[in-house]
Amino acid sequence: MITGIQQIGIGVQDAYKASLLYRDDFGMEVKIFDDKASARLMTRYTGNEIHDRHAILSLNMAGGGGFEIWQYISRQPILQPQDIHPGDTGIFAVKIKSRNIKEAYQYFEKRDCLFLSTLYRTPDNRYQFWVKDQLNNWFTITETTNWFKKKQTHCGGVLGAVIGVTNMEKSLHFYKEILGVSEEVYNINDFANDIPGLLPDQKCHRVLLRKKAGNIGAFSELLGDIEIELIQVHSHQSKHIFANRYWGDCGFIHLCFDVHDMELLKKRAEKEGYVFTVDSKGSFDMEDAAGRFCYVEDPDGTLIELVETHKVPILKKYGLFLNLKNRKKNTPLPAWMINLLGLSKIK
Repeated sequence: MITGIQQIGIGVQDAYKASLLYRDDFGMEVKIFDDKASARLMTRYTGNEIHDRHAILSLNMAGGGGFEIWQYISRQPILQPQDIHPGDTGIFAVKIKSRNIKEAYQYFEKRDCLFLSTLYRTPDNRYQFWVKDQLNNWFTITETTNWFKKKQTHCGGVLGAVIGVTNMEKSLHFYKEILGVSEEVYNINDFANDIPGLLPDQKCHRVLLRKKAGNIGAFSELLGDIEIELIQVHSHQSKHIFANRYWGDCGFIHLCFDVHDMELLKKRAEKEGYVFTVDSKGSFDMEDAAGRFCYVEDPDGTLIELVETHKVPILKKYGLFLNLKNRKKNTPLPAWMINLLGLSKIK
């Protein structure tokens, strides 16, 4: 039912400026929608008030999930705290794909980043590095071989996320059994000096989960593999990254999965005790894109968005759309059809 990571939601103060930053840093140059509207269904997470917002969804056509860049326009968004640590509950960092990790590292050496780690090998023997961007958001750039397009770029799209948890057993059940990200790449309970912000004497339990891209879902070949790294830090008093702030304030606001059978997924989640806290039920428009979107919380309250796509604009000015609602097959769309998404650019 889960066919890939569609996007990561990023709350910002200025959506246009952020879209240009992420176009340059992560190759998020393709614009799927640019929409201003009211977030009427999200009042549970916005102080029981309807707020207006500006959202831009951008993609990197080399492969991987995109960024939903999200800005309040009816209130001043609250900045993310400076003292976020690994093990705090919520999305600590976003994992970005890289075909040429050394080239990617050289690129970020020239950027005005708040932090840049050294290159190191992960427990599963891949090169990786950490970067904290100009907007105070953490990313891990990770070597991978899973690509949609052999595009000359130092980075691809979203591979996954690093998520802080308080009970590893409960969290593994949620991500494995509910979302189906079930392959354990590694499961380590020890010191982790490669994670920035951890003290040298702090042990942590970290588990990397993976779901390989399959042949189910219209966009599965574009979105590619999924990787979720769960981190529970011992002797650390965890706080929620979004404590005392609204969904949509600055930082990583949700992790969004592409879904091909929302009703079946909803039944599975409810059977295991996880209710959908938000459900658009019918098709919900985002500019000229449309789909059913829902939210569910992981055991620590991290927001997981689920989207069943119904319509995607290809060339809006010519009235050209991909209509998926009545598509009978669940197989991937032809590559030439997905490549049409790349015609609309962030400028």
